[in-house]
Amino acid sequence: KERSKTRNLQLIKKIKEETKLDTNYLENNYLTLVGKVTSEKKFSHEIYGESFFNFDLEIPRLSGISDIIPITISERLIANFDLSLGKQVVIEGQFRSYNTYEDSKSRLILTVFVKEIREKGEDEEIKVPNEVQLVGHICRKPIYRKTPFGREIADILVAVNRAYNKSDYIPCIAWGRNARFASTIEVGGHLQVQGRVQSREYTKKINEEETEKRVAYEVSVSKIDFVEDEE
Repeated sequence: KERSKTRNLQLIKKIKEETKLDTNYLENNYLTLVGKVTSEKKFSHEIYGESFFNFDLEIPRLSGISDIIPITISERLIANFDLSLGKQVVIEGQFRSYNTYEDSKSRLILTVFVKEIREKGEDEEIKVPNEVQLVGHICRKPIYRKTPFGREIADILVAVNRAYNKSDYIPCIAWGRNARFASTIEVGGHLQVQGRVQSREYTKKINEEETEKRVAYEVSVSKIDFVEDEE
């Protein structure tokens, strides 16, 4: 396991060094979300004197249930913007990740980073209220499995380049024929993924007697393709 982990880390480093991508990083990681503000904004962090805040956005699915997605936004975008509870908004931005440490263990945190925000018009109809597109590389072998009812699933971790020599590591979940296709992709494979951002509750086993309910955020894949690398 340690040897395999080392190989994966070396490959990820090589991908970062060798991959030539457009300088417009929005082409690698772009999303649009339309939903309702469901929490008050809370201070998150400050970078070079610019404050950032977090809030939750509720986005309904066709099935009737909703995804609750964490949003990160700059103070500059909401200085003259009403971000009150219940406000319907349209967000454009990126799905980003960062690592935090709990009990000496690293944990991947996912959030939507806002580039633009506006109020949704009362009569405005947006056909796809939750859409994300990623271009990146597989950074660990996809995990393929079947549910007790025979449904095929594949878990994928995609590394997406960001400005300033950074990368976001985005968990994705594929179903059916997309899951079968994903299971054949080797680590380092260059992909384009399209889908929606979703929230999913799960139970984390802490020890033999204790469990904890948590929420995972990931991309539910609707389309996945190889990207042709330029010579």
